[in-house]
Amino acid sequence: MRKKVLEIKPADRQAVLEERRRLKMARSAHAYVRGNTLQFYEWLKADSASKLPQGPPIWICGDCHLGNLGPVANSDGKVEIEIRDLDQTVIGNPAHDLIRLGLSLATSARGSDLPGITTALMMEQMVLGYQAALTPHRAKKVKKDPKKLRPIEVVLRQADNREWRHLAQERIEDVKPTIPLGERFWALSDEEKQEIAKLFENEASRKLITSLKHRDDDAKIRVLDAAYWMKGCSSLGRLRYAVLLGVGPKKDKEYCLVDIKEAVRAAAPAAKNADMPKDFAQRVVTGASNLSPYLGERMLASKFLGRPVVLRELMPQDLKLEMDRLTREEAVAAASYLAGIVGKAHARQMDAATRKRWVTALNRNQSKTLNAPGWMWSSVVELIANHETAYLEHCRLYAMA
Repeated sequence: MRKKVLEIKPADRQAVLEERRRLKMARSAHAYVRGNTLQFYEWLKADSASKLPQGPPIWICGDCHLGNLGPVANSDGKVEIEIRDLDQTVIGNPAHDLIRLGLSLATSARGSDLPGITTALMMEQMVLGYQAALTPHRAKKVKKDPKKLRPIEVVLRQADNREWRHLAQERIEDVKPTIPLGERFWALSDEEKQEIAKLFENEASRKLITSLKHRDDDAKIRVLDAAYWMKGCSSLGRLRYAVLLGVGPKKDKEYCLVDIKEAVRAAAPAAKNADMPKDFAQRVVTGASNLSPYLGERMLASKFLGRPVVLRELMPQDLKLEMDRLTREEAVAAASYLAGIVGKAHARQMDAATRKRWVTALNRNQSKTLNAPGWMWSSVVELIANHETAYLEHCRLYAMA
């Protein structure tokens, strides 16, 4: 029996997307934390955030939760774990990324039924891992235990072994050159189809696609199929499209999948008088280039129906870290490792003197009973309490209905 295709008309998208977002956030406390970025930013604007150290104004992720870190490939296919979502990137206080990551890791630990002492140990190791990344000679001495980092090592191995067929089966459910309409992919309006065709006639778009090392610089690209993409959680409701392209001569063409994502005004607080691109898409690309070079070199700022969008070819090696069931040792090791990834992204924007001053500022208000600054611990505890209450209320309002 042929599977019935879910038809979502362009005019009905917003209502369906909002319902999906609310239900997705109700799945778990960690899903709620990942999807409700505005609550975190509201906390930052309140008096509670005044106790945070003021770091040097640099490009930060702005939404540095666990799901926004993972393996990323560069144009040559080399893979590293980097920040992989820069929608909220701004020039701001690097402490904001640390707190957001701490909240995400703590919520993930609770979802793994780990005791509270594990969260305390994670906060300690987060700060140590982050500071080590800011101090090159310390970073070299940090020893990584493969057994404790097993969840991360597994994802890295998966990323290294992935090919186009894995990406196609995962994203579009088939390796055939079509995007099947259904739960995730919805039909386009005629106006959207025309705009996508026009977008990939642009020379800048063509160069982005041919920038991968093994492709000819003058290779032709053709739009084979496209659809509206119901994806993510915090991004639901924005313009989002998946475009399947054919690259090269018809006989020997290869396929690639491009993600087109609308860029909107950042909700993350920026540093006063920060010099950032006014175009939202250009801001995202600039932030990515500074924080995640592998990702930044594969992104392009453009316009779609007069709105700023970011184009990015999806690579088979690009994966999200999913660590829902961790042991205590794995959770603590992951906290140190991932904070080090964020620290590396921050450190490359600072000179030696700035890094030294920032490390000193991080260590102020050191707790007598915890090997982590008091501001870090109290902030994460306060945020966990705020989000837990809001999550339960969210479930009552939307999941029960």
